[in-house]
Amino acid sequence: MNFAFNEEQDELRRMVNKFLEEKSPETEVRRLMATTDGYDPAVWSQMAEQLGLQSLAIPEEFGGAGYSYVELIVVFEEMGAALLCAPYFATVALGANALLTSGDDAAKATYLPGIASGETIATLAYTEDSGRWGLDDIEATATQDGDNWTISGAKNYVIDGATASLILVVARTKNGVSLFAVDGDAKGLSKEALNTMDQTRKQARLEFASTPATLIGAEGKAGPGIEKTLQLAAVALAAEQVGGAQRCLENAVDYAKNRIQFGRPIGSFQAIKHKCADMLLEVESAKSAAYYAGWAAAEDNDELPVVASLAKSYCSDAYFHAAAENIQIHGGIGFTWEHHAHLYFKRAKSSELLLGDPAYHRELLAQQLGI
Repeated sequence: MNFAFNEEQDELRRMVNKFLEEKSPETEVRRLMATTDGYDPAVWSQMAEQLGLQSLAIPEEFGGAGYSYVELIVVFEEMGAALLCAPYFATVALGANALLTSGDDAAKATYLPGIASGETIATLAYTEDSGRWGLDDIEATATQDGDNWTISGAKNYVIDGATASLILVVARTKNGVSLFAVDGDAKGLSKEALNTMDQTRKQARLEFASTPATLIGAEGKAGPGIEKTLQLAAVALAAEQVGGAQRCLENAVDYAKNRIQFGRPIGSFQAIKHKCADMLLEVESAKSAAYYAGWAAAEDNDELPVVASLAKSYCSDAYFHAAAENIQIHGGIGFTWEHHAHLYFKRAKSSELLLGDPAYHRELLAQQLGI
């Protein structure tokens, strides 16, 4: 079994890397994270029209390019390294996957072409004020009146919830957990942008007051699809974390080579060598976990639930450690607002908690393994 990337996937990486070097330098990241929407619509359109990134893993019958999840994790890894400010994770890893796992071909035909073209910004409204990721924690309710549905309740920590034009809401009906589509400007929907530590990834609190909604899939049967969506999203997030951790390692090593102290580069000191060596070991191990999870997602392998939690838990720890050590190796300058190290540290921390922290995923992993 060969897990190496092929020439086409390597070329995709080079293309995305070059694009992000031009469109997502540190200056642009800082500019966008200070805005309300948190992204550049022109760059978002270029991503769709010139690179086809939004359509990459969407089947051709729904307007996509029909590539696999392996190509997708290549893109997420590069985006994580560049700290791209865009609703890509919300739209592709959460929104598109929720539709693809819903089993509702009519909904796929209705919504996926807009996502593929870049016209639709989508997200998944799952967690509530508790911040927990279990299906048993869903309290928002959906009520049917004839052929019409309305949703009442609140969703919190919704990624790019304030800018999404399509919100896929997980709510509870009398028959169980169900999935619904809500327009971003629907009546009875209010959005509140949240002040978060990681300003590069916007979050929002959404309140639904008898908000019109469209049922996706079978009522009360959304549980398995939602769980798979979260597993696929965890794999995408792990790839993002690998990209960020690799960039932290590179920045730390470059600084250690060039910073002169006591007449010699600080990288020649044993303490710094040990830090860099430990970071390298963790980053390479994180890559192995994320890449294997990407293969399992692409193959729709039975191992996906196990390796998704394994990758998410390990990559979360590796990224946070790499980001923290990057600051330590940089010394005093690493603690300043002007230096980029804190941007990666904050993204590492927010990504660690997103979709469940490492302890949560280790518990899921133990359950999957019957431990």
